[in-house]
Amino acid sequence: MRIAETYGDKVQIVFRDFPLSFHNRAQATAEAAQCANAQGKFWEYHDEVFANQKSLDDASLKQYAANIGLDTESFNTCLDSGQFKNDIAQDFADGQRFGVRGTPAFFINGRFLSGNQPYENLAKVIDEELEAKGVATR
Repeated sequence: MRIAETYGDKVQIVFRDFPLSFHNRAQATAEAAQCANAQGKFWEYHDEVFANQKSLDDASLKQYAANIGLDTESFNTCLDSGQFKNDIAQDFADGQRFGVRGTPAFFINGRFLSGNQPYENLAKVIDEELEAKGVATR
């Protein structure tokens, strides 16, 4: 991730779930990603799912876990149980409360950027925020 590579420990990247209602597999996919996160492989799973967006049924979500080397028994139990359903619902509610209506959405020190943003837009806001705090940007 370019932001992390550029700014290192000057930034904290937090991913929150906002499964859109018109996407009938968004909730299950968000839950699967959180099950991967429980094993420390959120971003690896995220990348695997994005590379295979046309197949998001439960069997495929479980196969992606195997593909990246997760403990599949633990992952499958997590996914089947709905362990993270309430956490994802809370993320969604928080997003709505702060004006999120779609994805992606970004908050940089409370500054809201909606929609897909080029790296340069994100870097500009991050630089402004770091400079305001007296931190060297790069």
